[in-house]
Amino acid sequence: MTILGLHHVTAIAADPQRNLDFYVGLLGLRLVKRTINFDDPGTYHFYFGDAVGTPGTVLTFFPWPAARRGSRGAGEVEATAFVIPAGSVEYWLERLRAAHVSAERVSERFGEEVIRLLDTDGMLLELIASAPSIEIQPWADGPVPAEHSIRGFHSVTAAVQSHESTARFLTETFGYRLVQEIGDRLRFAAPGETGAGGAIDLVARPDSPPGRLGAGTVHHIAFRVPDDSQQSAWRDKLIGLGHDVSAIMDRVYFHSIYFREPGGVLFEIATDSPGFLKDETPDELGSTLRLPPWLEPARVQIEETLPKITLPQP
Repeated sequence: MTILGLHHVTAIAADPQRNLDFYVGLLGLRLVKRTINFDDPGTYHFYFGDAVGTPGTVLTFFPWPAARRGSRGAGEVEATAFVIPAGSVEYWLERLRAAHVSAERVSERFGEEVIRLLDTDGMLLELIASAPSIEIQPWADGPVPAEHSIRGFHSVTAAVQSHESTARFLTETFGYRLVQEIGDRLRFAAPGETGAGGAIDLVARPDSPPGRLGAGTVHHIAFRVPDDSQQSAWRDKLIGLGHDVSAIMDRVYFHSIYFREPGGVLFEIATDSPGFLKDETPDELGSTLRLPPWLEPARVQIEETLPKITLPQP
């Protein structure tokens, strides 16, 4: 039973077209799946990642056009960080500034260069110059040259009112290791750290009010396990430890369970299989609206309800 690192991060946006234009057109991530929120079929669910949606690269969004702006706070992910190749910092600063995106180089963190920026909904992102995972498959047809392209997740930063309970959960339950510490920031590495998204940072925000969910905030973070049997074992273990864990949910491209860690952040454990190539070839990814089998009979009504969008062209 090994956690392999981050599987995906899911956030909330407002305008779906702005969301597409920013993450595909500007950041150069590939739209690897265009589907709907299975619990709210009138809403899109976009998945952005590398060329094939490798676990550890995928940032997903529920774009609700009427969503009000959320606020960051305790019990929530404060920042989502991607890897960029060493030597790409100046390229990205220039690209972001040319697009009038609020971005700045901040102090090095654990010896790595960091750019901080806000997306169109005010979500805090980071680009960190670091060694990329060999598992990542850059999107060759994207708008960003391959030598500068984003290479999956680096880490997420979770804000909690105090470190202790969440740190104990990560180390004693999930098997993460505390590897670095500076000020109020602790960095933990996944026990199965073999690919992208192998780290999670905790920052203490003792005086911060709880975050308010809305556009520009992270809904949950998902951790990787390889298959259904390990996920089922994790569910049994977490319930045995007293956590309130959801039933196993079929998300078509992975299976999911959800629970809140002691600091209040919503965690998911997701399976690597069956993956985003389940119903599309690598060339087809993201090109059509995919529906789960149980909603396929309602396709006409769903398509009429969804906002009209234009896919950014490679």
